[in-house]
Amino acid sequence: MSSRDAAAEPVRRRRSGTRSVTLQDVAAIAGVSAQTVSRVLRIPDEVSPATRDRVLAALREAGYVPNLSARNLASNRSKIVATVIPSVSASIFSETLTGLSSVLAPEGYQLLLGYTDYDDKREEELIRSLLGRRPDGFFMTGALHSPAVIKMLKAARVPVVETWDWTDTPLDTLVGFSNEDAMHAMVTCLHQSGYRAPCFVGSLLEGDHRSLRRLDGYRRAVNTYWPGREPRVVDASAYPLNLESGGQLLEVARQAHPDSDVLVFSTDIYANGALLAAAARSIAVPDEIAVSGFGDFELSRLLRPGLTTVSLPNTTIGQEAARMLLTRMRGEKPETTKVDMGFEIRRRESA
Repeated sequence: MSSRDAAAEPVRRRRSGTRSVTLQDVAAIAGVSAQTVSRVLRIPDEVSPATRDRVLAALREAGYVPNLSARNLASNRSKIVATVIPSVSASIFSETLTGLSSVLAPEGYQLLLGYTDYDDKREEELIRSLLGRRPDGFFMTGALHSPAVIKMLKAARVPVVETWDWTDTPLDTLVGFSNEDAMHAMVTCLHQSGYRAPCFVGSLLEGDHRSLRRLDGYRRAVNTYWPGREPRVVDASAYPLNLESGGQLLEVARQAHPDSDVLVFSTDIYANGALLAAAARSIAVPDEIAVSGFGDFELSRLLRPGLTTVSLPNTTIGQEAARMLLTRMRGEKPETTKVDMGFEIRRRESA
């Protein structure tokens, strides 16, 4: 047995106990000092390639995991960005998180994910819990928060970027767009296409601020183009955010407002579900009833008829938010604290 094998054997026996593997254990396997192992972990370019490769092999063999808590405590950096989204079921948020991670990961940051389920009270509890992890920054979905959330984030003095909405007074920085203006533009487009009896279908939950702002845009457009008319609205708050609910809401809306010629859904999830249900029930779209959405999901482009919807730069929002956060986490001042990413109306066959 070689001297290296003899040194490695006691390490394997110790690993069967309760304590974790140490730098000394890795050093014994690699045949180097603990200081050399530490140098490979911290500044690998200052270690010769041969020694570095031997240490890296020993790290893998020992299953060593650095104590990031101790390192972060010393550096006052957690290398964590807390991300707060309303739902894990919507692909638009996954696309945004992909964009966020694509910029943050190369800089050594990891995402800590939490979701609110469109509940303001849950957001408060989530923010309190996430702050306990001492993240270096916060990625927030939406720009409306309870006084408790605002107080906690301001007291923590941690960089924050708000997204997916618009406000003149962000907590810190903002990368978003106006949900109200986007929905107003959609109804304007439908009006220009000859539709005269739109019906809004979306969540009216108190915590679903973006849907409520889209409702505001819809109401503003109705007041503009059909002054004096009571806006047709179907509350989807009691329905889960999934495709099946879209099919159910199609029937609810047609029964509640049989004179409607276009259903204006607050999200593509419901709208796509309505299109699938219409096809299954031989309801001609857009001849019998037209359908529009909000979000421009991948499915929206693939269905036939394709969904007319509001298209948003989902991935780019995450990338721009990450750049904004990186600037703030470095202690630098961004050129601007607000970036309007805009939106586009995508006309397809559904309306």
